[in-house]
Amino acid sequence: MADLKLDSPLQYVKGVGPRKAEAFGRHGLNTVRDLLFYFPRQYLDRTSVVPINKLQVDQPATIIGTVRAHGVLHGRRRRYEVILEDDTGAISLLWFAGLRYWERTFKKGQLFAATGMVSYFRGYQIVHPDLERLEDDSSQMVHAGRIIPVYPQTAELNKAGLSSKSIRRITSFILANLTEQLDDLLPAEVREQSRLIDLHTAIAKIHFPDNREQLEACRRRVAFDELLGFLYLAFRRRARKDQTVKKHKYQPPGDKLRTFKESLPFELTSGQKKVTREIFDDLRSAHPMTRMLQGDVGCGKTVVAVAAAAYVAENKLQAAFMAPTEILAEQHFRTWEPFLNDLGITCELLTSSLKPGEKKRVAEACAGQTVDILFGTHALIYDYVSFKKLGLVIIDEQHRFGVEQRSRLHAKGDNPDLLVMTATPIPRTLALTLYGDLDISTIEGLPPGRKPVRTVWRPHEARDKVHQFVIDEVKKGGQAYIIYPLVEKSELIELESVDDAYAELTQGVFRDLKVGMVHGRIRPSERDEILGHFRDGRIQILMATTVVEVGIDNPNATLMVIEHAERFGLAQLHQLRGRIGRSDKQSTLVALAHPPLSDMARRRLEYFCSTTDGFAIAEADLELRGPGEMFGVKQSGLPELKVARLSSDRDLIEAARNLLTLLHKDNSKPDQVHRRLLKQLQLQADSRSVALGGG
Repeated sequence: MADLKLDSPLQYVKGVGPRKAEAFGRHGLNTVRDLLFYFPRQYLDRTSVVPINKLQVDQPATIIGTVRAHGVLHGRRRRYEVILEDDTGAISLLWFAGLRYWERTFKKGQLFAATGMVSYFRGYQIVHPDLERLEDDSSQMVHAGRIIPVYPQTAELNKAGLSSKSIRRITSFILANLTEQLDDLLPAEVREQSRLIDLHTAIAKIHFPDNREQLEACRRRVAFDELLGFLYLAFRRRARKDQTVKKHKYQPPGDKLRTFKESLPFELTSGQKKVTREIFDDLRSAHPMTRMLQGDVGCGKTVVAVAAAAYVAENKLQAAFMAPTEILAEQHFRTWEPFLNDLGITCELLTSSLKPGEKKRVAEACAGQTVDILFGTHALIYDYVSFKKLGLVIIDEQHRFGVEQRSRLHAKGDNPDLLVMTATPIPRTLALTLYGDLDISTIEGLPPGRKPVRTVWRPHEARDKVHQFVIDEVKKGGQAYIIYPLVEKSELIELESVDDAYAELTQGVFRDLKVGMVHGRIRPSERDEILGHFRDGRIQILMATTVVEVGIDNPNATLMVIEHAERFGLAQLHQLRGRIGRSDKQSTLVALAHPPLSDMARRRLEYFCSTTDGFAIAEADLELRGPGEMFGVKQSGLPELKVARLSSDRDLIEAARNLLTLLHKDNSKPDQVHRRLLKQLQLQADSRSVALGGG
């Protein structure tokens, strides 16, 4: 093609063609501009490639070598070994999982770059290294002084001939032949204040940086633009909410609320009273409430939400209370129905497992407003469910629901108030970024009498001692959870499964104890029966997957063992820990770690054992893992951040927020530069809304 422009179709770029363009298109990559914004997922820093004879134990390194031999090794634990050699020596690369995959990956004589932590056992070795295959004609890529981009890969891209190296070659051609530059709409004074480079340089060099310092400068510039668009969505939602006036109104709390609080078998904590006042003030305001209620596991968020629902019912309105699992929805309903019925407040439960006739009865009662509070799962969003006068939507564990699910429930009322809850405490910086359109209430502290859960981690070799500890705890009258990462054995990953462990332990060390098993594949009726027996004390040990992460409340459970704890994130480990320590009894959690244990996994486990503070856990998890799935970013309706780091880019977040405040403040008479930027942000937000099917 004569001129290569930003909007040129990828099909006509040298090295692409129709077949590869079709594969690109299925990944949302259609034009030259799209591919320029397809950023590398990591980089091979060949400026620090280490000869094998210069490796140091317990130091990370990148090596480049040829496969001399490879195959499965048998012993106490099967593993796959590759002998990689360069001109100075040889090193073993080891994998303990996915052996069949690795058998298909390697051939003798292939060239690979391997990156990882160096250890020593009868010779140098790297366990589970990061790999990139280097084709024979890639010597120009391998020379010292070069940082090589590695692009996100899928099976479809690879099948179409679009390996990381192919994408690298295509991107390099585009940058060398592009006849126009990316338009930088960011005001010059903002770039100067935040020390940001121009957009075109940032995009070009983020693909092929000259050094690490330049790469970080490029990343920061792209991160700022990401954060600006991200925060704009929250600003726009906030502005729309502030312009909306709700039709329903609330009287001051009356007799039902007073009786509800007096009927509770406990006194609300000061933290619970504080957030209840905040929520009630919001309900009485002229604009719809959009509030997030957060707090550590076990802090008592549910009673606050139920009090809000009772306040709604007292004002002749309806409340919908949606939970992510049937276990949790049923627990809420069974716990609170007696209290609410005594006040003349009618409640019902709606889940997918109800019989059709029962679903119809509940739906008709809800439509006729003979139901004040409807508890349920995602079944609440189905078309057959309607409300006569929906005043409040409550969503528990909100990050487990997609934006479309939340929107569909909210749309069943006329601008109802919204209360979302999360037991995953969110650091302030992240909360302001992800949920800038929400007011946030935080319950500080735990109910009186609760003792922190004693938490330790042990190597897998201590498993027999841990099982004896479980037996001793049960004999003293306690109950125990044992958590596994898988339901059944997998060929791809070598992890303990609850099925195999149940068969082994119930015929072995636990044969004289009452043991139950639950996981996601058990029928709901059978699962509920097992959980009921566990709550009633008829089951002493409950072996389970993470299906028990939320919704199980058994104050007599005083022990939890987590197998393969190294595979879980900090936030999930903390959520699991919240299933015990729910009474005045001392509880213990034992995290069992299986080899190979990476440095990151060891740090995560040590930190987990050092604190039971959920907010500290959330901050550390953000540092270690990023926001990704921790807080349901993919479920939030917000774009996924590709390069921004919410844990370290706090200055950029603040700068982006300041710029948006200025843009909105000067919206009546913005200058031309600000007007162009605002228009671009509006277009991006509109396209995002179209993709999601709403505003």
